[in-house]
Amino acid sequence: MKQLLKQYRLPILLGLIFLALFAFAPQVAVRSSQKVLEYSVEMVFIIPPVFILMGIMDVWLPKDKVQKWMGRGSGVSGTLLALALGTLPTGPLYIAFPMAAALLKKGASVHNMVIFLGSWAALKIPQLLVETKFLGLAFTLARFTLTLLTLLVTGFIMEWLLGKEGERHWLPDSEDEMMNDMKRMRMGRKEKN
Repeated sequence: MKQLLKQYRLPILLGLIFLALFAFAPQVAVRSSQKVLEYSVEMVFIIPPVFILMGIMDVWLPKDKVQKWMGRGSGVSGTLLALALGTLPTGPLYIAFPMAAALLKKGASVHNMVIFLGSWAALKIPQLLVETKFLGLAFTLARFTLTLLTLLVTGFIMEWLLGKEGERHWLPDSEDEMMNDMKRMRMGRKEKN
């Protein structure tokens, strides 16, 4: 029982918070429940296409091409490609994380993935257009330049810290190995109980 409580402590805590909200602030609880439902529906519609896209990327994008276009030796062209891939799409940032992981597994450099994720988060073209409309071109150009410089420096630092050739132990294993690890962990828990 203790192990079960420990394993599910976060959902239990959230459930208790919701119960307290319903008891002491019902209006807040209703609004919170609506937001949870909205985000759940959003996830249901976004996550399956992301998994399909990941499968397509895994099959159709050869490893040698990723290493050539976005790997350690790709230079400025790899950085520009990562920037373009990050600024063009729209959508929430959590879509970009599995894409970056797949590209890293295929040999993309850490530096380019930092650029990709950072530009997805802060330099998307639709966001820049809205920002220009409300805050002006001078502000948008200054923020774009400073953000890009920060991403470049962060990319070099991350590459230095994590990107040593052959040392990517921090990356998750293949999907099959991850599933086997999860099964082993579940079996270990069952044996303890």
